[in-house]
Amino acid sequence: MSERSVLCGANAYEQKYYFNKEQFGNLPESIQEELHILCVLFTEEVGGIFTIVFEEDGGVSMDTMAADEDYLYDEVSAGLLVGQIRQKRKELLESLSLYYRSFVLHEDISKDLEGE
Repeated sequence: MSERSVLCGANAYEQKYYFNKEQFGNLPESIQEELHILCVLFTEEVGGIFTIVFEEDGGVSMDTMAADEDYLYDEVSAGLLVGQIRQKRKELLESLSLYYRSFVLHEDISKDLEGE
């Protein structure tokens, strides 16, 4: 696997939410709901398009972008909000990374779990 996998995202322009059920439909419903809320609230606050993706190595990234003609989108606020999510939702993001590494990349994560 040599590319990023989109987990979910929200688009303020089309007012839509996307969750990759094909690849990640086995995540618990409560996690799926939490991701839905997180993505939609992000785009309601700063606008643009927000996605949560798994990196090739299993890391979790959050991407945000805006249309060129969107003069209301605030890149600084978007960056600050991503940092805030990383801090406040650290446990969720770490759990998602462990899930991806275990179930998708088929890594042995037992050593990572022992440290908890």
